[in-house]
Amino acid sequence: MQKIRKGDTVQAVKGKDKGKKGKVLNVSLETGRALVEGVNLAKKHKRQSSQDQKGGIISIEMPMSISNIALVCKSCNRATKVGFTILKDGTKSRICKSCKEAI
Repeated sequence: MQKIRKGDTVQAVKGKDKGKKGKVLNVSLETGRALVEGVNLAKKHKRQSSQDQKGGIISIEMPMSISNIALVCKSCNRATKVGFTILKDGTKSRICKSCKEAI
């Protein structure tokens, strides 16, 4: 089970975008990187591809290392470490290490 999943709200803890929050768009386990909405933006030169698409310099999100982001807990509303626990029905669940609430 992964600690960071698609759709989670995370916060950058290192790098040029330290402190920014965003939603995880994609997680690649092979490379250990995640694509976060609005974080780690890079400029890209785009050529006009068709009549409706405009060319120019655009900003796109680039993948960043999973070690540089932390999950934001919904109950305590801060970046926290993730732990795991086994529920009474036998399923494994992610928990916030600071407030012990299920994520």
